Amino acid sequence: MSISFNQHPDVIKLLEISSGFTDEGGDPRFKKIMHQLLGDICRLIDRYDISAEEFWQAVNYLHTLGGRQEAALLAAGLGLEHYLDLRDDELERQRGLAGGTPRTIEGPLYVANAPLSEGFARMDDGADAGEVMWLHGQVSGADGRPLAGAVVDIWHANTLGNYSFFDKSQSDFNLRRRVKTDAAGRYAVRSIVPSGYGCPPDGPTQALLNRLGRHGNRPAHIHFFVSAPGHKHLTTQINLNGDRYLWDDFAFATRAELIADPVKVTDAAIAARRDLPGAHTEVTFDFSLYPAADSEEQNRIKRARALQD
Repeated sequence: MSISFNQHPDVIKLLEISSGFTDEGGDPRFKKIMHQLLGDICRLIDRYDISAEEFWQAVNYLHTLGGRQEAALLAAGLGLEHYLDLRDDELERQRGLAGGTPRTIEGPLYVANAPLSEGFARMDDGADAGEVMWLHGQVSGADGRPLAGAVVDIWHANTLGNYSFFDKSQSDFNLRRRVKTDAAGRYAVRSIVPSGYGCPPDGPTQALLNRLGRHGNRPAHIHFFVSAPGHKHLTTQINLNGDRYLWDDFAFATRAELIADPVKVTDAAIAARRDLPGAHTEVTFDFSLYPAADSEEQNRIKRARALQD
């Protein structure tokens, strides 16, 4: 069939009615978006001569995707979440903003309302015998001045690549903390070195990636929300250098400026000063926040998350 089939009067009328163009109610912008989306789907069906059976396989896939709550995971795996970051980067460039810590994807595993501490927090509950990690750094504004009272919201996986709340074997808020920076804008946490992870092997996201010939693995990484009054909210994560998937992250989250170098610390005096049992891995990462253009930019985007705050 020719793609011109979509110019058939019956098809044009169908799309106008299904998109609400023939009704006065509804949201005009949303109608235009749906009209574009439905038209694109129809053109795709026609161009690739998609059969009715293939169409219903796709519909059933969406049922499975929603049932497994993997839609956000798939959005990351198909690069759509990274596309939003690239688009926001360009908008910031057009505004003349430069030099701040780059954003990268949030991912689907944030849990709100983690315990809040002043300056320092221990993130792990001691149940995981992973390598001790000392993570610390400073939060500053675009002018280089330290930001006291900024909130650094941190979450990461355990040594099996699993996250608390979603992994019921872990205690509540294990490896999840919020730390308010001190007078010098500094934060520090004691935790364990996280592991990377892969998509659930029996899930719909991995099934789709298999059809594309792609893996579903992520390197070891640590997630952050960083916020301070008068400054643009930052959603980002750092990847730990040396991981085999560092530059082959299925979720496209790796950015050169967001790679942290783990350092092995064996000095007993440093360990004692940090109240650590001995040798440990140190990870240092500083953040620079842009000034907010309005109050809305100070808040993280609205999306479905576990334990909304």
